[in-house]
Amino acid sequence: MEKEVEMSIKRFMAQELQKGESLSEIQKLVNEKFSQHMTYMEIRILASELESVDWKALDPRAQAEAAKKAKEEAEKKAAETAEAGDGTPETAEGDAPAAPAGAGKTVVELSKLARPGMMLSGTVKFASGSTAEWYVDNMGRLGLENLKGEKPTPEDIEAFQVELENVARKAMGR
Repeated sequence: MEKEVEMSIKRFMAQELQKGESLSEIQKLVNEKFSQHMTYMEIRILASELESVDWKALDPRAQAEAAKKAKEEAEKKAAETAEAGDGTPETAEGDAPAAPAGAGKTVVELSKLARPGMMLSGTVKFASGSTAEWYVDNMGRLGLENLKGEKPTPEDIEAFQVELENVARKAMGR
């Protein structure tokens, strides 16, 4: 089954479950509405996956809205920074605040999904504009793959390592 069709079916199922419909009734509705022949077990398996789905992350409208909001906040922070005069606002802890992606700063994101054989993984957008996927394997070795754009400069790599350390600390609750 195609991912898009499966996601549509899951959205439909979530709506019907909220209305109080039984799985057997949902099976009939799915088979009619989506022209699919799904067994009760297949419906039940899809229903079990509904709890772990982050619907906002899959909704294109919510993603566009979040991106717009992040851009507005970045512009607001930039205006406040310009008004402050020194150009480097500080947080209560003394660390420079994190800039949104595309603001000329290295941004490291930690993946919520564990990759096989990896302790941690995620994505990085370097200050130079290049992007890559990063990982820390079970031996503790750091690696980059799927680089898009120019090769990162030594400064990019240094900033990446600092940001990665910050992200890892937050993830571990330290």
